Amino acid sequence: MEEKFMREALKEAKKALDIEEVPVGAVIVKDGKIIAKAHNEKETKKDSTCHAEILAIKKACKKLNAWRLLDCEMYVTLEPCSMCAGALINSRIKKVYIGTDDEKTGACGSVLNLLEDYKFNHKIEIEKYILKEECEKLLKQFFKFLRERNKNDNKSS
Repeated sequence: MEEKFMREALKEAKKALDIEEVPVGAVIVKDGKIIAKAHNEKETKKDSTCHAEILAIKKACKKLNAWRLLDCEMYVTLEPCSMCAGALINSRIKKVYIGTDDEKTGACGSVLNLLEDYKFNHKIEIEKYILKEECEKLLKQFFKFLRERNKNDNKSS
């Protein structure tokens, strides 16, 4: 079941890739059904808070007409940052499934672990490395594209 929902998150990440956003996708599941999907839109919306996780949480809250996402799980292709980890805690997500680590800004075990290491009023279960290779491949593809584009831009200057 985990792979099925992570594949949906990967579809969202590919949407981000198609619009030249960092390819991160997230889905929120309740009772075995997807209730929200989102992908990164920081560049598109010119808004630093438009991470896939935040957008998915907003959609799920609207769908459930509640700010508490009790008994909901999130599947996300890249480890959440501290902003998104905080949103997961505040929205009371039950469990987060993570595709791959973020060694620079990850807040669910890589750089720090906001979900388990602190005395917040809500704890979130974590399961990592669901479809890890596929999640990493998309990110590597994107950053390779950026490096090549920047190299070409520098040549034409």
